This record gives sequence, structure tokens and C-alpha cells, in this order.
Amino acid sequence: MATNSTLHAEARRAEILSTINREGSAQLEDLATRLGVSAMTVRRDLDDLEAEGLLRRVRGGAVAVQGPRPFGERRETRGRAKQAIAAKAAALLPRDGAIALDASSTVGALSPALHSQPGLIVATNSLENFVSLQTAPETTPLLLGGERDRATGSFVGKLACDAAASMHYRVFFTSAAAIHPVHGTSEASLAESQVKRTLATNSASTVLCVDSSKLGSVALATTLALEDIDVLITELDPAAADLDPYRGLVEIR
Repeated sequence: MATNSTLHAEARRAEILSTINREGSAQLEDLATRLGVSAMTVRRDLDDLEAEGLLRRVRGGAVAVQGPRPFGERRETRGRAKQAIAAKAAALLPRDGAIALDASSTVGALSPALHSQPGLIVATNSLENFVSLQTAPETTPLLLGGERDRATGSFVGKLACDAAASMHYRVFFTSAAAIHPVHGTSEASLAESQVKRTLATNSASTVLCVDSSKLGSVALATTLALEDIDVLITELDPAAADLDPYRGLVEIR
């Protein structure tokens, strides 16, 4: 079990990352004042977050990471949060029929659960998520074709959207670059956003899986309104105050 100091450190870093993602940048001294801790503590937090690829250090503070990132780079960030999210999401897997997974590494953490869930058809626009399901017994992975985005590695464009629209899904598991209580979800890539909207339209249920660093922020391309999302899953306790702006808008787990 995590100690109180560890829990406090995780909450503090989540708040730092949320602030930087929302405002684009932050000064070390301002963060220290806002959080009520020493500048040395914030400096260590910023160094740790940069090591995870979640922000970029600059003189006197840090700035948000801009633009889409490759799958491998995304997979290495916020690993514990992704595992906690996947454990919650696994409880929502149907017994049969088709589901859709987006190209996120967060949703990709569901792969082990799908290995013990026979009989599902799993469509995805991620080569990495598709490959991870090749050894899943009695599961049928389908790769949505199309143009491969050079920045993210995911399949996008008209062919990907047409393929996504060719099926009906029991559940669509998706992540997002950002989620805001007013603006909904958004992505760093317009093309990625189009595929996700198509998959959500063709799904009976949409489950949004995001780590808490994405809360309260916006990215370039608008994607899903909150009314299009049935369940919001984060690594946080569902009663956490950070989730208060979303209560009554979506089911929170």
C-alpha cells in the first residue's frame, strides 16, 4: 500500500501537470506558492514528470508537451495509472459481440483482460493494439486500414473511418488528449478525432479512459461531447474532488 507521502506526491504532480496542460506553461516559484511546498520539491516533481515525457522543462519552470506523440512514447508514461484504469475498464467488457479500441496506449492496457475474454471481435485503428491481441485465444482482432499517421502511428483518414463505420460495436473504449467539463474531449490530431467520432457513433456505449492529468484541459481538435460518453474512468477514487466538475454529466468509475 502506498504511504501518505507517496499519495501526496502523486496528487501534487497530478495538479502540476493539470495546471501546465491547461495553461500551457508554469513557473516553478508560482507552482510552489500555489501548492504550499518548497521550490526544491516542485523542481523534483518537474524533473520526474519530464522523465516520464509528460512535460518539457525550461528555465524557471516547464511547458506542456505539444502535438501528437508516437505510441511507444505514450506507452511509457503514467504506467501505474493506466493499469488502474484498465482494471476498472475490464469490468465493462461484454461477453460477446464486437468492441472497438482506439489507438491509445491507455486503452491498449486492456489487452491482458481481452486474452481471458474469448469470443469477442475487437476492432482498432492501432497496429500496436492489434498485434498485442494476436495471441488472444478465440478473440478476433480486426485492424482498421487507412493512412498511417506519421506522428502517432495510428490509422486515420477516409478509409479508416469507412472501415470503422462498417460495424456496430457493443462498447467503444477510448482515451483522449484532453477532457473538459464544458468542451468535452479533444485530440492533438484532427484525423485521429474523426476516427474516434465515427467509432463512437457506431457504438451502443462509449467508455472514456483517461488519467487525471487530462482533466480540465483542451487540445486542438474537438471530439466527443460529454453527452456522447456513458462512463468516465480514471485512476482516481470516484469520490475524488478533481472529478466533481463531471458529476451528473457522466457515470464516473
